[in-house]
Amino acid sequence: MNTSANVRNSLQRIYAIVVKELRQLSRDRPTFGMIVMIPLIQLLLFGFAINTNVRNLPVALVDNSHSEIARTIVADLKATQVVRFIQNYAKSKEAVAALTRGDVRAALIIPKDIAQRLNDERPLAQWVVDGSDTMVGNAIFGLKNMPLSALNSQTMASSYNAQKSTFEMTIFYNPERRSAINIVPGLVAIILTMTMVLFTSAALVRERERGNLELLITTPVKPMELMIGKIVPYVFVGLIQMSIILGLGHLIFDVPISGRLDQLFLAALVFISASLTLGMLISTVAKTQLQAMQLTVFLLIPSILLSGFMFPYEGMPRLAQWIAEILPATHFIRLIRGIVLRAATLADLWPDLVWLISFTLIGLLVAAKRFKKRLD
Repeated sequence: MNTSANVRNSLQRIYAIVVKELRQLSRDRPTFGMIVMIPLIQLLLFGFAINTNVRNLPVALVDNSHSEIARTIVADLKATQVVRFIQNYAKSKEAVAALTRGDVRAALIIPKDIAQRLNDERPLAQWVVDGSDTMVGNAIFGLKNMPLSALNSQTMASSYNAQKSTFEMTIFYNPERRSAINIVPGLVAIILTMTMVLFTSAALVRERERGNLELLITTPVKPMELMIGKIVPYVFVGLIQMSIILGLGHLIFDVPISGRLDQLFLAALVFISASLTLGMLISTVAKTQLQAMQLTVFLLIPSILLSGFMFPYEGMPRLAQWIAEILPATHFIRLIRGIVLRAATLADLWPDLVWLISFTLIGLLVAAKRFKKRLD
């Protein structure tokens, strides 16, 4: 009897605690809303946005023949929907420069003697591919033996040797097509996003929960000064983290660092500042550290899936691309892959750098305006 009564009393106490927690959760409307909305929004967003079938890759064309055969090849390639020709260049050097800047993912170079190539064993044309993104490189590489169904005229069909490769493939920046070459630089952006946003998103919330805002009320510290003071220490933490990731990536996975280190650290400095500013914005919205962490996770998942870290940016729907453009990680992944793998300069990648600087300045102003140096 005593054992049965003890079990019944224990269950009643557990039930009372469960009811109390549910009531408390229902009163916390922001947390309750995030419980419902976070999985709903991310399911809809990523269900439509994530696509492993690479499509519409922006590529360039260098047509040295200006022939009917060249136009036929381009038409066949457009029909695959794998590539989208966005630029024509007169010289191969110009196309390679566009590849370095990240304006295009590949360039098709059609030689002058393409008519003669129909009669011998040589490929008809050459693809020059940015191999720093292995998924993009593999998609273009899949066109190597593409059948030219549009070459249906009697002259072309009788001359063309179907046994040879249609295109010659030249892979830049990652000729071995190793995944680590692509992942390690992108991992810098993801880890910095996670740590920098998380560190600062709980900063002001922690001050409020510990009662330290009472001390701030009595000091002459201005909101902007507080924002900057909260950010600066973590800038050095972020630079150390980046150095560790890239250093170990170079030593363990043989990831090349082709660009200039000073430009790399400058780009990282701007991105870290933008990520910390994003964390400060979250800290002015969240009322508890739990809410701050939930909002951080809500932003982290899009940064992983939409920024180009795992899936090519060009393969996503237009709406997902617009969302990706808002995320600092999207712009830094372009910067760090460009500098580390393609030896690009900040002058080549200036739109992404300017966007990160603008995000940081505007974010600081908004966070300082939202922060009120008083107790709720």
